[in-house]
Amino acid sequence: MEKIWLEKSYPPGVPHDIDPDKYASIVEMFDKYVAQYADRTSFINMGAEITYRELELQVSAFAAYLQKDLGLKKGDKFAIMVPNTLQYPIALFGALKAGLTVVNVNPMYTARELKHQLNDSGAKGMLIVENFAGTLQEVIADTPVEHVILTALGDRLGGMKGALVNFVVKYVKKMVPSFSLPGAVKFNQALAKGESLTLDPVEVSGEDLAFLQYTGGTTGVSKGAMLTHRNMVANLEQAKAAIKPMLNEGEEIVVTALPLYHIFALTANCLTFLTLGGTNLLITNPRDMPSFVKELGKYPFTCITGVNTLFNGLLNTPGFSQLDFSSLKLALGGGMAVQQPVAERWEALTKTRLLEGYGLTECAPMVSISPYNSKGYDGTIGIPASSTDIRIVREDGTTADINEPGEMWVYGPQVMKGYYNRQEATDEILKDGWLATGDIAEMDENGFFKIVDRKKDMIIVSGFNVFPNEIEEVAMMHEGVIEAAAIGVPHEVSGEIIKLFIVKKDDALSQKELVDHCSKHLTNYKVPKLIEFRDELPKTNVGKILRRELR
Repeated sequence: MEKIWLEKSYPPGVPHDIDPDKYASIVEMFDKYVAQYADRTSFINMGAEITYRELELQVSAFAAYLQKDLGLKKGDKFAIMVPNTLQYPIALFGALKAGLTVVNVNPMYTARELKHQLNDSGAKGMLIVENFAGTLQEVIADTPVEHVILTALGDRLGGMKGALVNFVVKYVKKMVPSFSLPGAVKFNQALAKGESLTLDPVEVSGEDLAFLQYTGGTTGVSKGAMLTHRNMVANLEQAKAAIKPMLNEGEEIVVTALPLYHIFALTANCLTFLTLGGTNLLITNPRDMPSFVKELGKYPFTCITGVNTLFNGLLNTPGFSQLDFSSLKLALGGGMAVQQPVAERWEALTKTRLLEGYGLTECAPMVSISPYNSKGYDGTIGIPASSTDIRIVREDGTTADINEPGEMWVYGPQVMKGYYNRQEATDEILKDGWLATGDIAEMDENGFFKIVDRKKDMIIVSGFNVFPNEIEEVAMMHEGVIEAAAIGVPHEVSGEIIKLFIVKKDDALSQKELVDHCSKHLTNYKVPKLIEFRDELPKTNVGKILRRELR
């Protein structure tokens, strides 16, 4: 497939290619930028701020503790199971500086999910927030974990504030169930001990594993995508190239509400904005929308990333429309399709275009993004990132024509090495360096790509292919709807019929009214035959609606 996007659609100032070997590792990159932006604020959480200089000192202390006190060696796996707090970047960069491979863990995991990930990765040590230590207690005896570092949510907030937050979380809100983890060390004690130790420098190369980033397990068991330092450096350079013409180094504040243990925020917020000398405003609990909005009111934020449900949630939270958006330059949506009604409402309110990107855990994650200079919502995922090639492939393996749907394949320096210890699964998805995404997409004559839907989510009604995204977007156009999800259910005549799950904004909304609305915008076989109203829809940790649970 010809790279027609390069000539027709690449915006000014965005290079066709990036250098994936610009830094030998994330560690080299980190060392450069913490020195360059030493006096800038790197992270803010619950009002506490940490400069790049302070970050570097604490990262070095944590790395020294891991290496000298715990005896962890280059290549050992270290799990991090904490939400967005100042502890996360300290532990992240500390582990990488000690030459370890980071295994990001969702704090909301069940004991079964946690046991699988710790065993599959072979994690020797881990940092865990005490709220979820009870889950670890259940399984630790059956895992390879030898060292546990415990932290409480307020541990890095300092003084009375930290103590108060920890007291309220534990004794007032009772969010810390009792647990027993003999031998566990407190995070602040580990840092204090590390300050008196000296780290022996570890040589980390581009081919070394930076992350074992686990996929959600949408097809079978959750798998660890092997992301090298080179993969990550490449992707943050790609992300930076796409947005840098809009931004000023050393001046940006990015809202980080998506969890840093998820690949989207990890790359787009934590790593990319570090190279811009930006400040990450960490939101620990974005599900508490009123508190989230209150926090946003305290800072002149310039950038925000999120998934469609996050932007939609903010738009429907009282007080959000009264915020000052005069500093906002960039809003980036990914993780799931950005819906037209949400994008248009966002732009009308904030006067900022909601750019859409597309990525996968297996691509560190960014594959494509809307050009920074594009005008208004266009329903596409934009154009391929610098140094990225995309093919649309038919069922028979040949390349599809322009505007013809097929499976999207991706090639570039951000594509993972493979799945950890799963050669068969790797061979299914990697074809001579090309990654078969499992997404159905099409390319237009200007090189813009549009995701039609997930291959496996397609609904077949009387032989016609129906994609849930389209149904959901039409439903969302109704002003009485907050959220929508469509699935196929078996039917003896047509094979499948469409069932729509709806969270209402307007209690008066009826099934008939919604069917009538859909009938105006969809051909007959695409109109939902079943509608179920719910108070909420099942979602992943980043807010992606889980159709498989609805099925």
